[in-house]
Amino acid sequence: MKYIPYSVSVLGAGLVLSLAMSTQRVQAQVAYGSYIGIGPTVGITDGIQFGGVIAGRYKLLEAPISLRAQVLIGNNTAVVPTVSYDFPLNWQADAYLGAGLVLAGGGGSSPVGDKISFALQPGIDYMIPNSNTVIFGNAIIAFDAYRDSGGTAISVQGGVGLRF
Repeated sequence: MKYIPYSVSVLGAGLVLSLAMSTQRVQAQVAYGSYIGIGPTVGITDGIQFGGVIAGRYKLLEAPISLRAQVLIGNNTAVVPTVSYDFPLNWQADAYLGAGLVLAGGGGSSPVGDKISFALQPGIDYMIPNSNTVIFGNAIIAFDAYRDSGGTAISVQGGVGLRF
């Protein structure tokens, strides 16, 4: 058995204990970045409707909450403002669940119905590293979305955005 001086073994134990106490769990943070983007949308409940989307996200810095808005352009136009709770997945991505309103009006049906209705919006944002580019995708589920039938409308959209 090799002799280790008492002071060296105490110093080594103290160093190990100090390192163990100073390490903290690493937690992913919500991907920072407000953005505006464009892409396609597909309404899948009133026949298949293809259109476009203009999407925006304003990220509140201290809370995992974002203010979002989407303009869906199809046979008719709808604006969908939501407030979302953001769940961090890693340093570049977060998933979210938003709640808000579908503001649809006019004559024809938009990708998410033809009247004002309550909406849920699950989605994901991915911030491309070392750039200001965002890739986003989400669904909008609008409840009681049609004047005549009152059914649920669903649309799926995605696209590319520019962070600011």
